[in-house]
Amino acid sequence: QFKLIVENPEKPIASGLQIKAVVEYTPNRAEDLRDKLILLVDDDIVDIPLLGLIPCCYLEMESEIDFGEMVANNKLITKEISIANHGSTSGVFRVSYDGVVLLNIKPTRGVVKPESVRKIKVDICTDAPGVIKEMMKVELEGRGCTEVWIKGVVVEQVLKVLGVSCGKVLKCINFGPLYFGTSKTEQINLYNESPECMDWVAVLEDNAIGGEMGTDLQGSTDAVLQDLSLKNRDVDVSTLILCIPNQGTLLPYEKSLITLCFSPEKFERDFEVNDSSLIQDYVLFLRFETVGKRGGCLQTISDGATASTRSHSCHVDLALMGSGFPVMLSFKPGTVIDFKECYLGEKTQVVCTMKNESEFLPVMFSFRRTAHFNISPERGKLKKKSEKEVTFLFSPRQIGTFEMKQIIDIIGTGVDKNNVDVLKIKSFHQIYLTLLGVCKSKRKSVLFTINPGLTPLISNATGQFVACDTGQLSDTAPVAILKSTQTQIHTHRKNRNCKDDALIAFPNDRAASLRPSDWSKKYRTIFTKTERYNYIDPDFAYTHSERLLRKECKKYYTDFVSRLRQHRLEKEAARQFHIYNNPVSIGIKPAEGLKSPNISITDFPEENLQHKMLPSNDSGMLTSRKLAAIVSKSTNKGVWSWLSPMPSSTQEKEDCSLTLTHKQLHQIFIGPSTIDFGDVCVYSTTTRELHIINNLSVHIWIQIEIEAEELHETSPLSQVVPPLTKTHIPIVFETSTAGMFKRSFTYKINNQHLGHVLVVANAMPIELQLSTRELILTPVPGCLAGTEFRRTVQLCNPRNHPAAFTWRPVTGNRKSAFTIKPTRGFVEAYSDLECEVVWHPGFHAPETGEFILCVRKGNSIKLKCFAKVTIHA
Repeated sequence: QFKLIVENPEKPIASGLQIKAVVEYTPNRAEDLRDKLILLVDDDIVDIPLLGLIPCCYLEMESEIDFGEMVANNKLITKEISIANHGSTSGVFRVSYDGVVLLNIKPTRGVVKPESVRKIKVDICTDAPGVIKEMMKVELEGRGCTEVWIKGVVVEQVLKVLGVSCGKVLKCINFGPLYFGTSKTEQINLYNESPECMDWVAVLEDNAIGGEMGTDLQGSTDAVLQDLSLKNRDVDVSTLILCIPNQGTLLPYEKSLITLCFSPEKFERDFEVNDSSLIQDYVLFLRFETVGKRGGCLQTISDGATASTRSHSCHVDLALMGSGFPVMLSFKPGTVIDFKECYLGEKTQVVCTMKNESEFLPVMFSFRRTAHFNISPERGKLKKKSEKEVTFLFSPRQIGTFEMKQIIDIIGTGVDKNNVDVLKIKSFHQIYLTLLGVCKSKRKSVLFTINPGLTPLISNATGQFVACDTGQLSDTAPVAILKSTQTQIHTHRKNRNCKDDALIAFPNDRAASLRPSDWSKKYRTIFTKTERYNYIDPDFAYTHSERLLRKECKKYYTDFVSRLRQHRLEKEAARQFHIYNNPVSIGIKPAEGLKSPNISITDFPEENLQHKMLPSNDSGMLTSRKLAAIVSKSTNKGVWSWLSPMPSSTQEKEDCSLTLTHKQLHQIFIGPSTIDFGDVCVYSTTTRELHIINNLSVHIWIQIEIEAEELHETSPLSQVVPPLTKTHIPIVFETSTAGMFKRSFTYKINNQHLGHVLVVANAMPIELQLSTRELILTPVPGCLAGTEFRRTVQLCNPRNHPAAFTWRPVTGNRKSAFTIKPTRGFVEAYSDLECEVVWHPGFHAPETGEFILCVRKGNSIKLKCFAKVTIHA
């Protein structure tokens, strides 16, 4: 069957030359042939094997599938394994698996074409942590049975809080004592100890068991109970504790630095109490949760959801402790300091003792500067339970009685509103002192001397006596000017009705009358009010042209300043317009004379409030009370159905295109995360509800993507959920294959945020159960001979699908004396049906009989019947 075609050379072959030989193989039967070709090269003999093989397949596949580390989050993880065919004909494979871990293997059988590769998908449901090491057998054509090991580790998604310096797990952070109004920060590391990314959000548990908000834990029981009745319990805890950042994403095995800030605030009381008793201790719990894993919230929706709210939510709790103390600073002799009387130019001092009454905290103080008073030292620090002397100095600079308010700033660290990550030094508390002082002037005796004859610049009316001690002289001559209409002393008769606004000049202002004056002003004498000559010196006065030039110059600068002011006002108006030009404000400036009306929340209807609520502040923290209030508001309303599948209005399109933050996603509840149908029957249709609660004040768009054929009847797969609304989508399960079913489907929020839901079901075949397998028929007492023997047997359907049945008698060689009715029929789901068995007595009637209960697409059961005949003597 082998043929060699070649021409052997007659002469030796030179270097670099070659000859060709052709071997033909022509098989005439299906068998593998082996032969050899002998090649003679000079004195050497070379054997060349010849193999003639029939066409066959050659299948190869990997021996292991390693899923690696997976997180137990109810996801379906898929891996592929390849079956390669290196042969020349197609090969058949078959997969068999009977392990403990449920695996979805598709396809389980098939054909691999020549020189091609076939992929087999293996799905693992990560619903429970553990080590996976299972074996599936793959029967390959021509290779026998091959073992393929499936390995993997399913771990819990662990979130830990670690110390920054020590790196150990933290359970509690104690901020210690702080003054009201101050802040203190601590840093922690949030560690994702899992092989997958995790979105997290911080929630402050303000209603947790064991939490304390402002209770004096060192007080007696009676004092604490009395204090609880006095406090305002409606405290926003998110103002006391800041977590920066309070949401984020952690990569696998990544640490994130988080800053916690504690800022105690003093509770307001209905009546004043001693500040020293206002010690408030805080114990709060901060929970770091994975986004969206809040299956427990769905338990309040309906009883049907409680059976399937298993959720592998990852969270960690961190206890936060701290205490708030008031500033206890006392002064001796008191808060009112009296300096008595003091003369101008003198100084008086008072020494005051300032004491820090606090047993836990020091005090940093700073005195503000006050006119006429000096304090030494102006600033300083008082240790706990210590005191310091402060000197108050009264040095008046003018005559009078002084009652000044001295402000003492208490310095501490506080949160910067612009940058909450940084603490800054600020005044968080103020103490007021009252400083009293009186400054008097000294009496001076003025000595007069006789004028030698020369009239000084300043003199009295006669010029005889001049005071020696009159202080410094003025550079300008005194001009006594009064309104002429205000004096009528010695007014001349003809000038008494003078109504002009002429000025009055005193007799001794001759030196002032020689200076340049305004031409438009008139002067009159002090007594007779006669118009007085007003001399204008041409050497000093302005000419007419000079006056016009000055007027134009003054107008130029007046207009220039006016234009600057107008430009400044326009810029301010434009800035205010941009501030108030938004959808919230209508452009009305505050303090424009409009008074806000006194309105209440009850004045607005509930349906209007729902759409006017703004989304929660992204910088604020979520608290358990806020989440509970939002959930109760949404779940107390009726369930919305027949929602729009697509965003239609402008508002819906705008809302459904938003990218939601982690905190906003945490307020959307879609679940339960695991829908367990339980034991269901094949060929049956079972429905469970997937609840959707939108606790946001914007629309959201939910889209469901289902690949499993068993869930294809689910509808609708897309809904636009309005704000503060709850709804549900019926999940329909149908299958024709018995066995355990575990598959997951995904959903999208606003076409960008992914989530998944696990569906679990145990599909069981159609089955009917008998109340008994052996039935003994006895005659009824008091009946006549020959009467039929009757008894009933009960058929029970434990499944959720109607079962069709048929009774088939097992007669054998002779006719049976037993009959049963009805011989065929239906048993509804979760119901019973009674069948009557009758034995007809006769001379040759057999006393035993058998029936076979045949269930359509289900099981078969044998029923044995015995007739017990009693013969009386």
